[in-house]
Amino acid sequence: MLLSCVQTDVTFADITANLQRIGDWIDVVASQGANLAVFPECMLTGYGYENRAEAIEQAIEITDPIWATLARRCGEIGTLHLVVGFLESSKSAGGTTKLYNASAVVGPSGVVASYRKVHLPMLGVDRWVDRGDRPYAVHQIGQARVGLAICYDCSFPEPMRRMGLDGADIIALPTNWPIAAARTAEIVPPARSMENHLYFVAANRVGSERGFKYCGLSSICGPDGIELARAKDDQPVALFAEVDLAKARNKRIERTPGAHVIDRFADRQPDFY
Repeated sequence: MLLSCVQTDVTFADITANLQRIGDWIDVVASQGANLAVFPECMLTGYGYENRAEAIEQAIEITDPIWATLARRCGEIGTLHLVVGFLESSKSAGGTTKLYNASAVVGPSGVVASYRKVHLPMLGVDRWVDRGDRPYAVHQIGQARVGLAICYDCSFPEPMRRMGLDGADIIALPTNWPIAAARTAEIVPPARSMENHLYFVAANRVGSERGFKYCGLSSICGPDGIELARAKDDQPVALFAEVDLAKARNKRIERTPGAHVIDRFADRQPDFY
């Protein structure tokens, strides 16, 4: 399986421009034969909203025709799936409009999974959105089992471990890390992939928006925290990594057979935690 991580700029509050940008990157990742491509947080909409009202203006529903447009592109390629960040609007049972920082997995058959951000920092649109209302979940995407999270979620090891225990081969993390969060971009993805012995794709954006400059430093990490691909700076780039799903599913690590063997799942002692 070939994973791709798309590090790109985003045009603030311009879904049409960002949809075109996604289309251009689809050409790039498809030319390399990617099966799953992860785009940044709020890829369709931008992130730096200064109030809820202006954010809602750019929010779309999970049934919006935009997803059918992306599904057609994926269908033309055949096996490609995309993880795309956006602002989601949804009517509550009481008829009010809810606003979420969300991501969706879209492929040839349409949207096959989605996630609403649970951990909300005091930054950008996360100051105005509603907290995600669904538990973390693992989704079957082609041959892979994929867990979804967004940006600040990765600072909390518990949901990453939960998805690992639920069988995730890959965790897809769209992000908007500004320069002040560069250490998070460098340290956390390898740590989470090592802790859970799985593949971790952190797709950060670049460029500037509403006073914040974004650091890039996207990465694809493999089991045991090995960096398979890394953006070294804040320039647009598509990263690629061939992955062996069997490696993520085998949690028993024999560094020295019979002398140095660890299994971070089997060796857990939750009664003491």
